[in-house]
Amino acid sequence: AWMLTRAALAQVAPEPAVLAGLRRSRVLEILQTGQKPLAMAGAQSVVTFSSVTEMDQAVSGGQLPAGTRALLYDPEAWAFTPRAEQLNPAEAARRAEDIAHAHGLALIVAPALNLAAVRPDPAGGPRWRQFLRLGLAGAIAKVSDVIDLQAQSLERSTSTYATFVRDAAAQARAANPRVAILAGLSTNPPGAEVTSQQLTAAVHATRGIVDGYWLNIPGRGSRCPTCNPPRPDVGRAALLAVL
Repeated sequence: AWMLTRAALAQVAPEPAVLAGLRRSRVLEILQTGQKPLAMAGAQSVVTFSSVTEMDQAVSGGQLPAGTRALLYDPEAWAFTPRAEQLNPAEAARRAEDIAHAHGLALIVAPALNLAAVRPDPAGGPRWRQFLRLGLAGAIAKVSDVIDLQAQSLERSTSTYATFVRDAAAQARAANPRVAILAGLSTNPPGAEVTSQQLTAAVHATRGIVDGYWLNIPGRGSRCPTCNPPRPDVGRAALLAVL
């Protein structure tokens, strides 16, 4: 499976070979409330939210596009997720699951690694190790149909990326053997530029562990103020190499 935002899908799908490859895969198209899907590559619509309250209001208010198949809950240590949800993302995810399932929708949860900074681990170490020690992958997988492991900040080191994805996936499946697992990739995360070869290496190192990937081509803005400029060319090249 490949999950992409509407904007990212519009940037990569015009490449005929990429579109053909996506059509052989399951494609999830992430929409904001009120957006209409592109309906490229037979994509299934997923509407994203950073807070459970926002999700509840949109679903109760009939604001989802027709044909929506799933809700995406994206809790992070940022201004868009309430502090209470940052402190207890598993409980927030349980509430999101109730909302999704009450309306016949699947729930995808994508907990950010920076949630580990909300409850600092005295043992310290890299944030991804703190995330694992907090048990967040397992606690959230219990109340999710799909969990996305936001590993994209680690993709410059294939071994680190693979270690985190392997350990987080094992934790998630131990808590919920039925959960589907995606891993995050980004064409232009903050920091040093990444190459399509690094993304491809991350996929080859983990494709036997996960069920798919969230390929992000973020724009610089309030949700990613330190992101590098968007690199759809990197995304297209990576997809051509792995589809």
